[in-house]
Formats: sequence, C-alpha cells, structure tokens
Amino acid sequence: MQMAKVCGTVVSNHKSRTLTGVKLLLVQFLDASGNLLPNYEVAGDIVGAGINEWVLVTRGSSARKETGQEERPVDAMVIGIIDTVTVASDKLYSKKDAERMY
Repeated sequence: MQMAKVCGTVVSNHKSRTLTGVKLLLVQFLDASGNLLPNYEVAGDIVGAGINEWVLVTRGSSARKETGQEERPVDAMVIGIIDTVTVASDKLYSKKDAERMY
C-alpha cells in the first residue's frame, strides 16, 4: 500500500461495463514525510474519499481482492481514508486538522 492525496476526480462516460458505478479519483503519492511525489495515478474508489483527503492505495492484483471487484480492470484502488499518521511520536497528518484548513 501507499499513501496518497486525492487531487481530483476523473469522469469517463465511455468505459468498460465492469467499471460502471466505480468512482475514479486522481491521486498523487506521498513520501514518508508527507511530501507530494511527482507520481499521479487514477484509482478506483470503494470508500468514498474526497478531494484533499489522504488515502491508502493498493496497486496491482491486490486492487481486485475486494469482494465484487475481481473482474474489474483496475490497477489501483483507494481502500482506506487516513485519519492520522504518526512518525517517531510526531503527528505527520491529522484528517481533523486538515479539515479545519479547508
């Protein structure tokens, strides 16, 4: 899994039938210090994540392990919304604090 920040949404009206109803998000990956990396990816979302939230993204065959996702042609899936990240007793991220900023 990797941490990422949701930067936007992707809308595709013409896509594989197996992707019907799947929300697509544009995510930017984060390093261990919470800095944005240059890598972006489109990921399916099964947890209802929103713009600017930090999320957990799984990639490859693991993205299709969730029940009902096995036949979907996805390489990345948002599988969790991060509440807090703590590194060496220091709070790196708090969803509650981030919500106050927006």
